[in-house]
Amino acid sequence: MDNECYFLHGLDSSSQATKGRWFHEHFPNMIIPDFVGTLEQRLTQLEQLCGNAKELLFVGSSFGGLMATVYASHHPLACRHLILLAPALNFEGYVPPEKPIQVPTLLVIGRHDTVTPPDRVVPLAQKSFTHIEITVEDDDHMLHNVFPAMDWPLLLSK
Repeated sequence: MDNECYFLHGLDSSSQATKGRWFHEHFPNMIIPDFVGTLEQRLTQLEQLCGNAKELLFVGSSFGGLMATVYASHHPLACRHLILLAPALNFEGYVPPEKPIQVPTLLVIGRHDTVTPPDRVVPLAQKSFTHIEITVEDDDHMLHNVFPAMDWPLLLSK
């Protein structure tokens, strides 16, 4: 993690939930802010936090994955990599950008996810990104089985 790395939590979550605490324990240099409000309000908070930073890596979980996607569509040159965990691309009002996002992206989603169903999210992701790797796992929305087993040192070094 040579550059700024952020964990963006889900809609009804916080920096103190399971994934936020896990990242804090295993990657203490990761930036793990709390966000409140609408998507627009959260994006404003994220833009204020990031400022003019470049080489950003976002790990976005659920609504945080939607935030990372929208941020990258507005600031593609500021982002070096996205890791989207069950991203809420099926959130009302989300439309893939006219020009697909060229930031390298890994999307991990559970086959049994009923919050962000893969059959709805994956096609939106494929339309949203030009360089995307998609992994559908035998898991649910929380990715409790897959999340801790991911090679985070490697993923966060990209």
